[in-house]
Amino acid sequence: MLLDLNSEKPIYLQLAEAIEDNILKGIFPEETQVISTTEIALSYKINPATAGKGINLLVQQEILYKKRGVGMFVCKGAKKRISNKRRESFYSHYILALKEEAQKLGISKEEVIKMIERSN
Repeated sequence: MLLDLNSEKPIYLQLAEAIEDNILKGIFPEETQVISTTEIALSYKINPATAGKGINLLVQQEILYKKRGVGMFVCKGAKKRISNKRRESFYSHYILALKEEAQKLGISKEEVIKMIERSN
């Protein structure tokens, strides 16, 4: 996991996204234990409260759950929840903006598709 301590994005959000990335990549499969907040704080030299805030965000989103006395684990269905959330974010942040800009420039749907295919 990479955290950019100089980024404008809060560290706890970067941490939550990094864990989500690892779940999507299969590094943390569902029902397996993830790195503890203490380990995160020590590894990245960040405040344990910041690490906890990132983990708690994922707990609230039902991505992680706590086994008392054992640690944090990936919820069943977490990968699908993350994928759905990110697809919706992709649509609202990129596709709608792309569509709006294309309309302003008079670019047709077909032209946009050709531009996307050209980038391969």
